[in-house]
This record gives sequence, C-alpha cells and structure tokens, in this order.
Amino acid sequence: MSSSLADEARDFLDQHPEVDSIDLLISDLNGLLRGKRIPRENLEKAFRDGIHLPASVFALDILGNTVEATGLGLATGDGDRVCRPVPGTLMPSPWLRDGRQAQSLMTMTEPDGSPFFADPRQVLDRVRERFHRAGLTPVVAVELEFNLIDRRRDGLGMIQPPCSPATGERASQSQLYSINELDEYTLLLGEVHATARAQKLPLDTALKECAPGQFEISLIHCDNALEACDSAVLLKRLIKGVALRHGFEATFMAKPYGQEAGNGTHVHISMLDEAGDNVFSAENGDPLGTPLMHQAVAGLIDLMPASMALFAPNLNSFRRFQPGLYVPMAPTWGYDNRSVAVRVPSGANQARRLEHRVAGADVNPYLLIATLLAAIDHGMTRRLTPPPAITGNAYAQVAPSLTNSWRQALDLLEQSNPLAEALGADFLRVFLANRRAERDQAMQAVSRLEYDWYLRHV
Repeated sequence: MSSSLADEARDFLDQHPEVDSIDLLISDLNGLLRGKRIPRENLEKAFRDGIHLPASVFALDILGNTVEATGLGLATGDGDRVCRPVPGTLMPSPWLRDGRQAQSLMTMTEPDGSPFFADPRQVLDRVRERFHRAGLTPVVAVELEFNLIDRRRDGLGMIQPPCSPATGERASQSQLYSINELDEYTLLLGEVHATARAQKLPLDTALKECAPGQFEISLIHCDNALEACDSAVLLKRLIKGVALRHGFEATFMAKPYGQEAGNGTHVHISMLDEAGDNVFSAENGDPLGTPLMHQAVAGLIDLMPASMALFAPNLNSFRRFQPGLYVPMAPTWGYDNRSVAVRVPSGANQARRLEHRVAGADVNPYLLIATLLAAIDHGMTRRLTPPPAITGNAYAQVAPSLTNSWRQALDLLEQSNPLAEALGADFLRVFLANRRAERDQAMQAVSRLEYDWYLRHV
C-alpha cells in the first residue's frame, strides 16, 4: 500500500507542477479538518511513511483545546500516532493561493498499522464492515444546508444575511426554490461546482433553501459510505473557502438565526445485495418498501433518542428543534412526508431508499453515517417492527419526544448498549468526555438575552 501511495503522490506532482504545498487533513470529533501543511518535495515521503499527529487531535473541543478527561492528552504523554493518506483524495485546492495549493485526507492508525479507535473515519469503517460480512452494501447520499453570511456585522454586532451580488439588496425573504436567487449568486455557486469537479467531488443539485441566504447542495449517491463522508467534509471546506473569495462567510451552524429555519444534514440510504439489487425495493412496487426496509426503519426509530447527542453535537444544535420548521420532533416515519424523521421518498421503485432528516449541518458526517448504519443493523439483526407510517402532518399527530436537552442527550447515549457495541465503548467514552467538557464551558457563559430579561427585573 505504501508504495502505491507513493506512486499516487509522484503522479500527482508530475501532473500538477504548479502546486508547491499540500494540506494533509484529518477530521476531528467535531468534523473540523486539522493537520499539517507540507512542501511538495515532502509529499512522496509523507505518502510512503505517513505523518505523525498526536492522538489528542481527537480530544480537541470546538476551540481547539485538549479535553484531558478524554484520556488522550497528558495522561498518556500526548503521544503521536501515524496518519496515513486516504487513497484518491489527493486533489488540487483551486480556491487557495491561485491554485498552488493541494490537499489530501488522512486517517489515523496505531503503530502496528491497525485503526486508531477514536478516529471517526475508522469508527464508520468498523460499522460498515458489519454489512459487508452480511453481503450488503449501503448506498449513501448526503445533502448539506448552509447559510451565506455578510462578513460585516449589524449595529448590535450580530450576523446578518448577505447582500445580493447582483442587486446589492440584503436578503430578507425565504424565497424557497427561487431560481432568481440562484442566478444572483451564480458566480459563487458556479465556482463551487467548478472547484468540486476539479476535486472529483460528485455534486448533484443546488437549491435555494428556506431562510434568507440559505442554500442546499447535494452529493450524488455513493456505494462507499467512507467516500460519501470524505466528499461531505471536503465539500464543507470548499464551500467555506469559495465563499470567502466572493466576500461572504459560509456557516454550517445548525441554527444561525433564532426565528429562521436551521441547517440540516439529510442522508439518503439504500442497500444493495451481492447481486447489486436494492433490497429495499419491493417486487410488487409497494412504496413503503420491503420487510427488510421496515426493519431498517424500526432500528433507526428505536435508537433515535439515544443517537441525539451524535445528531446534535453542540449547544447551538438543539436550537434547531423547534415546531413548524420541518425539523423532526419525534421518531416517526412515512412515505413522501417531510414532517417525519425518516422519510421514504417517492420515485422509481428500484431507487427505493430512506431519507434521515434529524441531524444538523454541524454534525460530523462520519459519526452521523456510522450511527445511522449501526441503527439499521440493529433493526435488521433483531428483526424489529416499526410503528405505523404517518400520513399527513406528523407534528399534529405525534407529541414531541426527542430531547432538546444537551445534557439528557449525552446521558441517553451513555446508556445505549447497542451504540456502545457498534461504535466502540472506548470511542464513546472519549466522545462523551469531549462533549461534556464543552457543555460545562458553555454553561459558564451568560447570554445577552439573560441580561436583557433578568438583569433589572429579578
């Protein structure tokens, strides 16, 4: 493998003489890309031998501080592990330094070459193997919502929607599915698509979403769950970088504006057998799919309450769960119904799939897909039965039951034996310690609202 990786590096440098440095990237627990930048003359060695990063990269909170309670910091001497390149991810970064920059994803291993337990990419790979042993291949597509933000803050120092590059007018309306708004941002969105092609990211559609300045970009389905998540984390970096080039900021915060729709990560999943047939497609064309798909739905619903800490990983994540804004509030499912948590989209029978609609755009894609696949495996192996499918408005029929408490979500995750078994008890220990430490810090901060409401009145 190391020789073939070195060949990949050598071929890349031959094809891209303009590249003078390369970013070697790894996704932390938050989905943030961290790593090292090396000169081109060091690339072949890095691809042959790997690079060293401390295991504590997976102990970092959102501010980049090591959470010692994870046990990955000073308690173990803050030692290094070897990070190996992910084949096929070495690509130019056209938006950086006039095309003289490139990048590659890495994944962390132990000194003997075995996977490092706390690397989210390795967590997903372990879960994916369960399906391969059963002769099944998950097919995954990821949809990412984000907001473009004016780099200037308003008079109160708060974020504000962008001004149209075409008209100069500040966005103030929903304009869901507006083609005019896509036209107004055509230079930015066009560069996103052109840059994605240069990086071989499989972009599908772009659309105007509900909130002012909010958009969605979808990735084409992929029969390799690892590659689907690689594409998602790289697309996030690309969108942020291109937005800056055009004078905007792009944010994947779950709820940037309190009164507007938040940003979600919707995931479409189908399942192929060894013959390449979709096991969710019913021979009789039943739009609710096969018994195996019902078991998958049942697993997702059964583990949904315990999965919330992975779907909503930070303080802002839980602000997204508000009624009336197309965010699931209870473990529900149904056909062609956007008010439920697990939707069975309409369309051709051979493309029958599930759409999971709970997670925010701030989620770590590897951990999201690992959790969804673990829940599907849970339902299939136990042959669970889902509740009746919802017809009509789920919000009016089913009371909210998914927790909107960060603390309770972490407690529910800690108590879940199926998720501990699937994701790894050691990994969950690190994740929980990391998230609880960040929550403790968040609880020490006093918000402007608290001063406005309570300072003079209590």
